[in-house]
Order: sequence, then structure tokens, then C-alpha cells
Amino acid sequence: MSNLATNKKATFNYFLLDKYEAGLVLTGHEVRSIKDGRISLKGSFISIRQGELFLVNALIFSFQPANKPTNFTPERPKKLLLQKKEIKSLISKTKEKGVTLVPLKVYLKRNKIKLEFALAKGKKKWDKREAIKQKDIKRRINRAKVYTH
Repeated sequence: MSNLATNKKATFNYFLLDKYEAGLVLTGHEVRSIKDGRISLKGSFISIRQGELFLVNALIFSFQPANKPTNFTPERPKKLLLQKKEIKSLISKTKEKGVTLVPLKVYLKRNKIKLEFALAKGKKKWDKREAIKQKDIKRRINRAKVYTH
């Protein structure tokens, strides 16, 4: 299982409640680009349209800019492949106030491109500050351990 892209801000901006895995509907050109690591999840999110889930604002850059297809759009919404039961449960869970679906990473699993996403609740500003403080404290403790040995 090799990581192709991660959304580093997701864990900083959200409390992750549950993690899920889904396949993506992609074109051949997009598959080649993703396997080459030319994808960015920064600022992307998952939206619900007509009872289906779509990955929105994920940038997939052209594999060969000179030979890209004429209808190629890097920000095209990508449909997520999940079972109907999972989709219905996710839709009902996202109706709760403050809960959303956030993409975490794109990776290869048995030569198939998968998306890991999470049911998440947004953090407040003070939650983010607290997380920064905790990281800083851990960093200082680790430095102190290194210097004492």
C-alpha cells in the first residue's frame, strides 16, 4: 500500500470520528497522473449530490502537459465508489450539525487507486491552539531526552 497524496491539514482542522475507504471513478489519463504522484488534496472536500458522493476540488495535474486531452479539467469532481448502505449511513451522519466528510489520503491497494476519507467535526480556533501547544510540549520533552543521554 503506497501513499500517493495526503491532506495534511485535515487532522489539524478537524476531529476525525470514523475513517472509510472508497474507490474513485477516473479516466485513464487521471490514473497515470495519480500513479505518478501528480495529485493534490489541499482544499478538497467530499460533497453529496443526488444520493452519491463526489470528491471536489482535488487537483489532478496533467500527466503529459503537451499531450493532454482536449476535455481534460484538473478539478473535475470524481465519483466515490461505495455500497448503497454505506452511502445512506454517511448521508444520515452528515446531516448532524458540524459534521462533514474530509479526504485524508489517496493510495494504491492491490493496484487500485483508493481514497481514505473521514467523518469529521470541525475544530474551533482554541482547539487548534491547544493542539499546537501539545505538539510543542512533546517536541521539548523529546529534545530533553536526547540531550540527557
